[in-house]
Amino acid sequence: MLTPTERKAQGEATGADEELRIQHRIADLERRFGAPDDPGNPLGTAALLAADERGELLAEAEEVLTGFRLNAEFVPRERGGRLDRIDTLGRVLRTVFRRDASLGLGYGATTFLAAVAVWAAGTEEQRRRVAELLLNGGRLAIAYHELAHGNDFVRNEFRATPTADGGFRLDGVKQVINNVVRAEALVLFSRTDEAAGSRSHSVLLVEKDRLPAGRLRYLPRYHTVGVRGCQNAGIEFTDCPVGGDALVGEVGDGVELALRSFQITRSVVPSMILGGGDTALRTAVGFALDRQLYNRSVLEIPHARATLVGAFTDLLICDCLALAATRAVHLLPAETSVYAAAVKYLLPKLLTETTYDLSVVLGANFYVRGGEYGAFQKHVRDLPMISLGHAGTAACQATIIPQLPRLARTAWYGGPPAPDGLFRIRDPLPPLDPARLALVATSDSLARSLVGAAAELAGSGARTGAYRPALTALAGELEAELAALQEECAAMPARDRTVLASPRAYAGADRYALLLAAAACLGVWRQQDRDRHRGTAEGPGPQPAAAGFLAGPGWLTAALARLVKRLGRPLPELPSDGEGKLLDEVLARYHEGRSYDLYDTPLAG
Repeated sequence: MLTPTERKAQGEATGADEELRIQHRIADLERRFGAPDDPGNPLGTAALLAADERGELLAEAEEVLTGFRLNAEFVPRERGGRLDRIDTLGRVLRTVFRRDASLGLGYGATTFLAAVAVWAAGTEEQRRRVAELLLNGGRLAIAYHELAHGNDFVRNEFRATPTADGGFRLDGVKQVINNVVRAEALVLFSRTDEAAGSRSHSVLLVEKDRLPAGRLRYLPRYHTVGVRGCQNAGIEFTDCPVGGDALVGEVGDGVELALRSFQITRSVVPSMILGGGDTALRTAVGFALDRQLYNRSVLEIPHARATLVGAFTDLLICDCLALAATRAVHLLPAETSVYAAAVKYLLPKLLTETTYDLSVVLGANFYVRGGEYGAFQKHVRDLPMISLGHAGTAACQATIIPQLPRLARTAWYGGPPAPDGLFRIRDPLPPLDPARLALVATSDSLARSLVGAAAELAGSGARTGAYRPALTALAGELEAELAALQEECAAMPARDRTVLASPRAYAGADRYALLLAAAACLGVWRQQDRDRHRGTAEGPGPQPAAAGFLAGPGWLTAALARLVKRLGRPLPELPSDGEGKLLDEVLARYHEGRSYDLYDTPLAG
């Protein structure tokens, strides 16, 4: 029998091997795409922008993703794919979203959103067929949307009427469905009972080649301002029979299955789209270095420098929250409901505001749709589109608000903080098990980890150095905000826990999401700081060029200051050299071709 020390060493070795495989996979995809700014690269920025202007996905890029077998990222490992960790899925897809959000959604993410329901509740045969379809390069589309009801999918009218032979007859229209024409199979959210309530809908897996001719037709494509390459269209079924084996789960399971699936998809899609924010910042840095204004470079202008540093800090904040949300799916399934909604609400919002700030740095070049800076306006158009769909901003806030009173009374004070593994950037995770996800959160260890943070930082000594007073004060403001929010939520009127919630309740959800982001930043820093002092770097696997950066207090101070400011609380005096050190990191990553996220990933070109 192994000793505890031997088991720990064995686990670290296994984790190192796993991390190395992930890094090689990402490097391979980067290599296949090549340098974005190479004018001779058929997959470069110029080609992707031209495809966007045509409203198409770049065919050559889709071929590369097929060769890479991107669909294997969406299929569980036990079924022949590569899916075992949600945080890894986000990391891999960033490589695609860094180039083109339309490609990320149109080739891959939409298929994953549909497949989750089958992995969560499908029969053995359904899972086998979907795995086979995807591993052979096929597509799935997820059909929740009906324009008349928006995010209120419980009111959807599309019908799957049960028949005497145990099958169903499909009637109705689904609209704005990405890849509905190109996909070989659809995951349909359908009304199977006329009665009101949560048991009125079911989910069906409908394979087009098993349908009789003439029972479905496609509706015209919807053209959008962002993600223009995505093939959004509608579909209409008329008296279309499907067998009983199309049912995913049980009759009436639709709402519960959707809510469980959303916890996974809401957690991971924001992690993917960080790639677009990375490219927006990288483009703005390149402009600031290259352009002259009043006989000096744009980078020498104080406002431009502050904006670039602020954008980098926002990307780190977003990635900290995305990390916690994706790892919570594995580690804290009883809490994931609120974390998934929070990251899906907050991250697109922050990135959209960040890219707007960066647009001021580019000035008139912000409007240019081609050339070396054309990628910027494309990502500005694409990012807000990610917050739409069946898990839009309002839907995420509506998930959070009813849970706040209970969490405020029972979950924010007392009990253990979030486990260290929630913030470990490269550590292994237990297998994904959607059945463990709770429909409502029964605990909230992430918010609880803010409690005592000020005292911890006050005693940090040389580890935080000159940043200690500011960090202590910032953590104190966050603790005070959590206490104030607890008091307000505990007294929340019953009306505010429904769809008739007041603006004050929605503001409370916003404050809560910002507090979770602050807790995630603190958690990431704690783990990096502890690793540095234990001499274990950042965990298993090869370390990035800036391995010590996250263990330093500078980025954490900047992150907490931005969050405290957003919460409307007073800011302490900050160290005068903080912005300069962060700008050095921004420029180093730009010149050395490394990503602007927690992983500091080497990029092609």
